[in-house]
Amino acid sequence: MARTPSRATPWSPSADQRGPVPAGDDGVRELGAADTAALRELIAADRVANIFLDAQLGSRGIVAGTGRILGLFVAGRLTAACWAGANIVPVGTTEEVAAPVAEALLAMRRRFSSIFGPAESVLPLWEAIKGHSPHPFDVRPDQPLLAIGPDVPVDDPGLVRVAEQADFDVVLPASVDMFTEEVGYSPLQAGEQSYRERVRGFIAAGQCLIHRDRHGDIVFKADLGTISAHASQVQGVWVNPRHRGQGLATGFMADVVALARLRAPVVSLYVNDFNTRARAVYEHVGFTPVGRFATVLF
Repeated sequence: MARTPSRATPWSPSADQRGPVPAGDDGVRELGAADTAALRELIAADRVANIFLDAQLGSRGIVAGTGRILGLFVAGRLTAACWAGANIVPVGTTEEVAAPVAEALLAMRRRFSSIFGPAESVLPLWEAIKGHSPHPFDVRPDQPLLAIGPDVPVDDPGLVRVAEQADFDVVLPASVDMFTEEVGYSPLQAGEQSYRERVRGFIAAGQCLIHRDRHGDIVFKADLGTISAHASQVQGVWVNPRHRGQGLATGFMADVVALARLRAPVVSLYVNDFNTRARAVYEHVGFTPVGRFATVLF
């Protein structure tokens, strides 16, 4: 039976925003523009692991209407934070402080499609939430976070290029196949038009990287899913099944690194711990472990 996805699609920037958020000098409250400097300081402890929130802040800081960010204050200091959109992305929600953040999230009374981010933040938050949330269809507690810095040389075979809108008709089915294979259901089930626009958006932003063969078929695809001033995070890596096992992935990924470095100096990604073939490719290119992610999928 096909899984029915959450009403909150993972590519949505936000979702309905019902329910009160506790306020006060200490405790959990929604962050505003005046909290930008404190949030930047919290994120700066690990800008590769915290790339999602780092990219959301960008050069503008916290801007109303782009998504809610909850912050936990202890003795007046921002200790933990959490992006609360269609996805939950926490920072600093250790075992000691996860409970009040979880309580505030639950008070919002809304659905979310995933919790993801650094494992030391995700897993305690999930532990505090799980008795009061829908049952997840998958929990991935150990996803090595890998990165490659600007000083690590890589080959650049020139096989991969930035996709153009003329590539959309072949990029879309490749993206759907990648998502279905990775997550377990078609992203089109959760809103075909919104997913099509997401793919178009990646192409328009120059964040979709592809290789097409002489017949025009997609052989390889990857996305620069998140980009900050410091780093980019590669997502959606996919090799056409007809071309797997031929040793092509290493050259493709080296090209991805070269192209990603044009946007930010550090290139990162996270991978399921059981995907030994992909991990071997990334290691061969020059990626090294820098942390651990976890993902809870609903």
